[in-house]
Amino acid sequence: MRPTRRAVLVFAALLPLPWLLVVVAPALWTFAFDASALVLVVLATDAVLAFPRRRLQLELRAPEAGFVGVAMHATLALDAGSGRRPTAFEVMLDLGGEAGPSLAHNPFAVGTSAPSEVEIVPRRRGLARIDAAWVRWRGPLGFVQQTRRFALDRVTRVFPSVHASRPAAFDLLFRDALLGSKLQPHRGEGSEFESLRDHAAGMDVRFVDWKHSARHRKLLSKEFRAERNHPVVLAFDTGHLMREPLDGLARLDHAINAGLLLAWLALRSGDLVGAYGFDARPGAFVTPARGTHRFRHLQQVSADLAYGTDETNFTLGLTALSARLDRRSLIVLFTDFVDTVTAELLVENVQRLTRRHLVVFVALTDPLPSRILGAPPDAVRQMARAVLAYDVLRDRSIVFERLTRMGIHCLDVPSARLSASLLNTYIRIKQRGLL
Repeated sequence: MRPTRRAVLVFAALLPLPWLLVVVAPALWTFAFDASALVLVVLATDAVLAFPRRRLQLELRAPEAGFVGVAMHATLALDAGSGRRPTAFEVMLDLGGEAGPSLAHNPFAVGTSAPSEVEIVPRRRGLARIDAAWVRWRGPLGFVQQTRRFALDRVTRVFPSVHASRPAAFDLLFRDALLGSKLQPHRGEGSEFESLRDHAAGMDVRFVDWKHSARHRKLLSKEFRAERNHPVVLAFDTGHLMREPLDGLARLDHAINAGLLLAWLALRSGDLVGAYGFDARPGAFVTPARGTHRFRHLQQVSADLAYGTDETNFTLGLTALSARLDRRSLIVLFTDFVDTVTAELLVENVQRLTRRHLVVFVALTDPLPSRILGAPPDAVRQMARAVLAYDVLRDRSIVFERLTRMGIHCLDVPSARLSASLLNTYIRIKQRGLL
């Protein structure tokens, strides 16, 4: 129990009164401290009339699993009994674990009977713990407040999410639906024979099947589709650079969300999909396999990818990946770099991968250097920051230019456009038969 702000202000306002009485009427000095004593009596009365701590009960119902960046709804119910004056309670959840910081939520008012709903938004994968709930309420006069802690020890598993990327994927795959047509990226282009169809004006004459055309006495053209049964490996850099938050989520979580969406599309297309994680040493490896049922396994494995604190060893990590692949594969490398030394090692090891495999290099654009460079230089400090930002952007563009010249497909896009750009790149590779 502790006094409220109202009690402290009233007590402080009455402090000069005894000294004024002593100065004006010294004979009344015995009554000088009666006003302050009255405040103490009011405090004691308010504490007696306040809701008793022992009668308060709390129940929390939280989901057993959630997704990173997606709000989880927990139900909180307070049982204050009956026959008491209604009291307004304030509740705050004490969060812990890898998925959220402690005391991350603002207090909210709850009633004494109806349960209330609270949103918990995990910002990282892993285990989100609800350690305790703190309940605070005031006496009927508003002069004292009491606090009680309820130990909960609830654990919620936080998985990667593809919910944020679904609108971009649906817009990409069904963007022609309003015009009466549907995008079919696996038919009409590619290198695997699909069927024969009547030749129409505008079709490439190189695809005319002259043998069957002579047999049926009409022009028939071959129709192709994108080849299937290709291994696709999602390689995630879990080093300390990928821990950096961007738009509310860690870079690694943005990469995992986009990678899972690509895995779903590749599995639906008949390709084999695997996953790989590495930082200072090689991590988990999932052998590429087909079937949409594999998506759940990939989601489980990606949920267990830890946020590394060490610098990434590209030589060890990419060499170990290359040794585990026995056939040409599409390797989607999610990583990032900030300095030229790290970039030089990265470029050298990625170049070795391109001798046997097709590599897609994926990085997220940080909007901060562009904002600094575009801001008006009102002071010398801002001018110095703009020069540094320009050097960072220039070095970054040089690295991507070198990677592109090696035949690597590079993506350096904001997090909001990552999923759509990655799916576009995958479809373009399949249509051109680059694998």
